[in-house]
Amino acid sequence: MEITTKIFLRKGAQHRVESGHPWVYQSEIDYVDGEFEPGDIVDVFNFRQRFIGRGYINPRSQIIVRILSRQQEEIDKEFFKRRILAAWRYRQTFLSEPEYCRLVYGEADFLPALIIDKFGKYMVMQTLALGIDVHKETIVSVLEELFAPEGIYERNDVPVRKLEGLDMRKGYLKGNFPTQIIVNENGIPFYADIENGQKTGFFYDQRENRRFLQPIVKDAEVLDCFCHTGSFAVHSALYGAKKLHSIDISEDAIALARKNAELNGVSDRCNFEVANAFDALRSLTEEHRQYDVVILDPPAFTKSRNSIEGAARGYKEINLRGLKLTRPGGFLITCSCSYHMDRELFKAVVVDAARDAKRVIREVEYRTQAKDHPILPAAPETNYLKFLVLQVLE
Repeated sequence: MEITTKIFLRKGAQHRVESGHPWVYQSEIDYVDGEFEPGDIVDVFNFRQRFIGRGYINPRSQIIVRILSRQQEEIDKEFFKRRILAAWRYRQTFLSEPEYCRLVYGEADFLPALIIDKFGKYMVMQTLALGIDVHKETIVSVLEELFAPEGIYERNDVPVRKLEGLDMRKGYLKGNFPTQIIVNENGIPFYADIENGQKTGFFYDQRENRRFLQPIVKDAEVLDCFCHTGSFAVHSALYGAKKLHSIDISEDAIALARKNAELNGVSDRCNFEVANAFDALRSLTEEHRQYDVVILDPPAFTKSRNSIEGAARGYKEINLRGLKLTRPGGFLITCSCSYHMDRELFKAVVVDAARDAKRVIREVEYRTQAKDHPILPAAPETNYLKFLVLQVLE
């Protein structure tokens, strides 16, 4: 099929996209040659009329075009099959348990706004932009052909879809199965609620970071804040922690965390509490409690550049209290999944918190997301997770 609509970027606006970033913003366009419907495939050119890439267009979004290919190739079922197969081979190369992974991570797998998580024989899918949503049936047929899953579930109950003119929805795309399933991470089974849990129901992006706990938590008393469904807690218990105190504000998450501890035979060492982690950290500090390991893995404190200052204050507060709660010689493990809170700024906030807490710290490791969440250097938005391990010396 010949693409008849051409998007021309204005002079000076082409450098980011030509360097490999897959997004074209409204403000970068000089003019459009041809007619189109929202969701159509268009070709993008620079101001010298040199081809840059082929992608889908939606004038309702500030990101008006998302690049699917740097070639003038057909965007059809075979295209999606090649892309998904390449993503699967990448996971098979780098993961020890590829049956349980993020199979497609949007832009970083050259399928913008498409998320597919593989939970063994089940899959969960998100199509977060109009241009990928129109291909949903084709993508499902490719998944059936390549993997023959017993079930595929749609988690498109995401507000970002409204910006694309899409509705929010969730439900079965294939099969009819219980939506509380068992998944594996690092060989450890966990319950995941793929219907009502956060995002797709389970977070694989900390997989390799959780393994890093093993030498740190042995015989330790651990405080795990923002524990969600208990992955860090259960890993810690199985790695030899003697006592765990885990906190999350969600009653549903804590209920599932308790089930996960029971599933793995570590309930006797795990205490799960429904509480606001900010309040709990403040109370524990006032009680002069001390732990060998403190884990802070909060949800994103900012989703835009405009709220970075407030997010920094939030990160500083929890880290200051986390540092005060860590015994000398112990470890603080602190995380941020806010893309806009960049690595250097996040570390600077933690260093500032250590100064105010009058604690001396030593950096042990500064890690990022797991390999099934690959990073495109040309698209810094794909590099979001910070996992900083510090030893608190005194």
